Amino acid sequence: MNKWIEEIIEAGEGYHIEFKESLDKSFIEEVCAFANSSGGKVILGVSDKGSIKGINTDNSFRSRVQDSLRQLQPYLDVGIEVKDNLIVVDVPDGNDKPYACSRGFFIRNGANSQKLTRNEIIEFFQKEGRVRFDELKNDKAVFKNDFDERAFENFLDLAGITHSIDKMSLLRNLDCITDDGKFTNAGVLFFARDIDFLLNHAIVVCVLYKGTEKMNILDKKDFKGNIVENINNAILFVKRHTNVQYKIEKLQREEIPDIPDVALREAIINAVCHRDYFDKSANVLIEVFDDRVEISNPGGLPSGLKPSEFGRKSVARNPLIASLLNRINYIEKVGTGINRIKQAVAENENSSVEFSFDSVFSVIFRRVPEITSEGKVVEETEITVDRTRGKTRGKILEAIKQDPTITREELSRVADLSIRGVEWNLTRLKKEGKIKRVGSAKGGHWEVIDESKNENIEKTPES
Repeated sequence: MNKWIEEIIEAGEGYHIEFKESLDKSFIEEVCAFANSSGGKVILGVSDKGSIKGINTDNSFRSRVQDSLRQLQPYLDVGIEVKDNLIVVDVPDGNDKPYACSRGFFIRNGANSQKLTRNEIIEFFQKEGRVRFDELKNDKAVFKNDFDERAFENFLDLAGITHSIDKMSLLRNLDCITDDGKFTNAGVLFFARDIDFLLNHAIVVCVLYKGTEKMNILDKKDFKGNIVENINNAILFVKRHTNVQYKIEKLQREEIPDIPDVALREAIINAVCHRDYFDKSANVLIEVFDDRVEISNPGGLPSGLKPSEFGRKSVARNPLIASLLNRINYIEKVGTGINRIKQAVAENENSSVEFSFDSVFSVIFRRVPEITSEGKVVEETEITVDRTRGKTRGKILEAIKQDPTITREELSRVADLSIRGVEWNLTRLKKEGKIKRVGSAKGGHWEVIDESKNENIEKTPES
């Protein structure tokens, strides 16, 4: 007996393995379930308990297996291999889900195959992108009553479309209204008045927390406008509650935000554009902490996109929304947003970025902690552009040791800080007993008090 077969039989049936003693009617159901799940193998000639019974492996019997596989719709290339007196049917993870057989739709549930109910079939079609939320008609919306002329005119301006164009024709061409004059869901998101009533789960929630935990809320906003307003307001919320740092070189001041504008904009647009709108239990959520900003949206990776393809291949969950955002230049080219985020963060050097995707897609920007005073957010500070303040103070201490008469202006150049940033760091070092000033401001000098206290200063960022 083939060793590989022996190991599989010893392990028993599971999510990816099914034993069948004969070619019965349930065979195609198992194949269908594997195709709709993540693939698997049906081994013909083995009982449910793992006892090897053997099976006919001649051409005639294999033709019967092929005939049974033809029941699967749509077509899937399934492998058939003879192993001793067994037949191994290798079912790949289907790329054209959902698959059906004569008795319906099946998926794998643990070591068993389960037939889907009507509601489960609907949910499965939605999950696999066979039904697009943004293209569906919204029966609650009445165009005559709910149309927002101001939002429409703003869209025309952003898209560079003349205002003299026929409104109804354009909206039909954009797939925002149906032939019977009803809004599609995309039309509601872009051009309806009371979106909170028509699609109450489409709001964007922004929260500012004190510290690094979800304990004390300092500010919270629920944005309930159209999709363009929500994107713009969310960007402003984050920018209002994160640092803008400054780098001064040759009398020129360069503003360096904690999170690059390009990366922040892309991440928020991505969350609003690609969220799973079928999931009514959650909203796009943007959370600002002292040390990070988390942007999350319902729905992990869209169907058809594997984790290994993330950032290299694009699959739009809501292609109509993406198309409309592209028309107003909020999206440049589908599939380039993630790489733009990575590139912008790499060039900024004040933050890092992480991505996670399960049932929720999240972008986490980790940033240099803000200077805070009794929990109050400091909106703009002039501090180092180094990754940690510990490194900055290490530079200052080293410069003082080499030249005790060094001036604040000279320290500014050495530590790559503004004068205010130098003064802030010197004040902290004096309070911590690391340095002291001897003599007058003009004729005096600096002294490092206890070098042993400073041995680890470069390794320990300020808390």
